[in-house]
Amino acid sequence: MEGNKKRGRFGRKMEAAEVGTFLPVVLRSSALFWPSQVVEALKALSKGPDHSKVDSGDVLFLAISDLRQSLSLSGDILAFSTADGFSLYFDDLISRAEANKWFGEILPALADTLLRLPLMLEAHYKSADSISCMGVRDGLRTGLRLLKSQEAGVVLLSQELIGALLACSLFCLFPDSTRGANHLQVINFDRLFACLYDNYSENQENKIKCIIHYFERICSSKPVGNVSFERKVLTDDYTLNYIPHPKAESWSKSVVPLCLFEVCSSGLIEDHSKEALEVDFANMYFGGGALGRGCVQEEIRFMINPELIVGMLFLPCMANNEAIEVVGAERFSQYTGYASSFRFCGDFVDNKDTDIMGRRKTRIVAIDALVNPGKRQYGHKFLLRHAYFNFAFCGFSDTCKFHQYQMLFKDDCFSEVELDHDLKSLESSSDNVLGTSQSASSLDEVGIATGNWGCGAFGGDPELKAMIQWLAASQALRPFMVYYTFGLEALQTLDKVTKWISSHGWSVGDLWNMIVEYSSQRSNNETHVGFFNWLLPLLSSDDPMILDP
Repeated sequence: MEGNKKRGRFGRKMEAAEVGTFLPVVLRSSALFWPSQVVEALKALSKGPDHSKVDSGDVLFLAISDLRQSLSLSGDILAFSTADGFSLYFDDLISRAEANKWFGEILPALADTLLRLPLMLEAHYKSADSISCMGVRDGLRTGLRLLKSQEAGVVLLSQELIGALLACSLFCLFPDSTRGANHLQVINFDRLFACLYDNYSENQENKIKCIIHYFERICSSKPVGNVSFERKVLTDDYTLNYIPHPKAESWSKSVVPLCLFEVCSSGLIEDHSKEALEVDFANMYFGGGALGRGCVQEEIRFMINPELIVGMLFLPCMANNEAIEVVGAERFSQYTGYASSFRFCGDFVDNKDTDIMGRRKTRIVAIDALVNPGKRQYGHKFLLRHAYFNFAFCGFSDTCKFHQYQMLFKDDCFSEVELDHDLKSLESSSDNVLGTSQSASSLDEVGIATGNWGCGAFGGDPELKAMIQWLAASQALRPFMVYYTFGLEALQTLDKVTKWISSHGWSVGDLWNMIVEYSSQRSNNETHVGFFNWLLPLLSSDDPMILDP
């Protein structure tokens, strides 16, 4: 027992030391604390504007500057117009009543939360020890630390701790000097406010409204759940408990049946009602331009589910064999529009059920895509090894099924009956990544909710990308995929094509081999039509017989 305690203290010290250079609190003799000047300043803020005299955006920025100086952060230069951005938002853009509530109620509550951050972190590392002991995998760590590239792992944070860390971002208290060298994005909110002033736009104002609304919510009612952040890594080393990397033969010979495919021409991924892995069309840097000017699919998701932002603190950029899965992030805001038309539309009450780990059953997976792939996207080696199948399969895979994947991808050639029998024999022994007893049947019900990943500004072929995602979801043993086309004209016939393929009982191998043949012809300029018309030349005729098996 004493040995376990010693290992626990040692583990907490090591994890705190790993992330210590990226946290604003001071680490000394394995203890985390605020410098005395910071404690006094936060106590003053927590007593409200009558005591602190912080009652405007101008004065708030001065208080932030004093806090940063007390933490020796003066050398980390904030974005040039940060002070003007704070002043513009809190003094000009919101009403006097909203400002009075912010400075009189919310800001003092956030200061009080920050005072408790060192204790929260200590409790977090103790809790991480106890969770690790539950794990079926020896040495599983869940404490806050850098989840470095090529190192699969999980960080499990309470929503209360996330709120405190995001308050640090608002106060611009995170040190910046080593983040770039560690392939980490900025995490302070200085650019978010500076961009508002430098080039005002309504969508930037409304991004900040989402964040401010989040702080109002957590200050009025403390969240009590947890959120997990997992780095998923494909590997060629099948001896590791990582997701095995499929070889070309694993796709071409796969007898895994294609999963159910549903097409939605309207609606949004985040509004999907059935439990599913919801795809974030991600930047290689988790969060993309969420804390800058960005305001497309990924950035909007980070605004309405702000707890995602904390992942930017400890998740370096993704390689092309990696994905990031987040379970439990709560949604706080309603919105309308996209890009320049994005607008905050009020409060959102997230009524999703929670799992036994206290996480909401909201699963979001960030998968990167290639910018302007052009003709390269049709090259066979590029298609498999260096790009889309890597991204999609890694993202859609279920870490607790790595034994099944190893069986799928070994050199033996299974018949469909043999494969079905052997996979079922492993279901009861599936390992959950957090070592919990969540049943295999409940995990098997989680499908994929996705859309036009890597298309649009990224320049991907939407027909090919839809098929690649279908293949990846099926090979990852997901039960269904719901595809939101967002009205994209290029995918008007997607429903017909997928119904035709499904009616013919194609396997993953069947569709894979067709895509390989098409891509070869496209690369060699033997065809210039899209995949759908190449596969079904009569598709545009609206002939009902096209769906006859």
